[in-house]
Amino acid sequence: MRTAQLIDADFAGDIPPAPAATVSLLPVGAQLEARNESPPPSVASQPRRATQWLQGRLAGWLLAGVSIGSVLLLWHLATLYRLDFYIRFNNIPTPAQVFDKVIEVNRSAKFITSIGISVRRILFGFAVATVLGVGLGILIGRYRLVRQLAMPAMEVFRPIPAIAWVPMSIMLWPSNEVSIVFITFLGAFFPILLNTVHGVEAIDPVLLRAARSLGAKERRLLAHVVLPGALPHIFTGLAVGMGVAWVSLIAAEMISGQFGIGYFTWEAYSLITYSEIALGMITIGVLGLLCSGAIRFVARICMPWQAYSTGGRT
Repeated sequence: MRTAQLIDADFAGDIPPAPAATVSLLPVGAQLEARNESPPPSVASQPRRATQWLQGRLAGWLLAGVSIGSVLLLWHLATLYRLDFYIRFNNIPTPAQVFDKVIEVNRSAKFITSIGISVRRILFGFAVATVLGVGLGILIGRYRLVRQLAMPAMEVFRPIPAIAWVPMSIMLWPSNEVSIVFITFLGAFFPILLNTVHGVEAIDPVLLRAARSLGAKERRLLAHVVLPGALPHIFTGLAVGMGVAWVSLIAAEMISGQFGIGYFTWEAYSLITYSEIALGMITIGVLGLLCSGAIRFVARICMPWQAYSTGGRT
């Protein structure tokens, strides 16, 4: 017993007393300067992150300009020298001629009206496809009974190209306008549906069990686990569906439409107005690019964590 007390006394003597707490009345910045320390990383790195973001944006715009400029240069050279080696550029208008046509058509309301009609059709058809595709996709991916009832019929209709529905849609719907919107809807619906189904099926079951163990009911599971977990796949389906929707819309406008940018391009072909053909094609590409950019913008807002999980790539 005496030995144990001596050992405890020795250990107690080896431990230095804790320093008395001191409180500095200097501001935080002055304290940091006095200690020769830097501000917290979250504060110090903000200007650097902003600079890196701006540099990345400028580099992206520069590369995009180089890409578009290269295409325009090749187009100009091919039309200037009348390239005729299996691919014939004898009748293809030059970029300058197309630019002159842009100035000419902007003086009339026909071109702008055609763009407005096509945009209205694509937005309406795509919106309906998004609501039905995402809603039905979540149900199919989540519930086995719904999947067994719905997927066989979906797999029968899915391989049919949207453009093959044009004759049937003309007979089904009371007007060409509704039939064209229906074709646009079909083009976007199946990519959105299937990607949503795959996104729901890919959710980690551990997340679902953890949410249930915390008392989450089915409605909260769908809203707070299933839908956020499937968002990356859903936005992939939206991006693919938008591209297919534009293809379907232009084909439907060329076949059965009387207005729209597709009809504008087909009418230019019928009248052998080559510069208007090129203008219509370029306009379709620009509209599709803007729509895809809008989807990516919404995706960044809805999924801010993607910027970190992909290393800052958006």
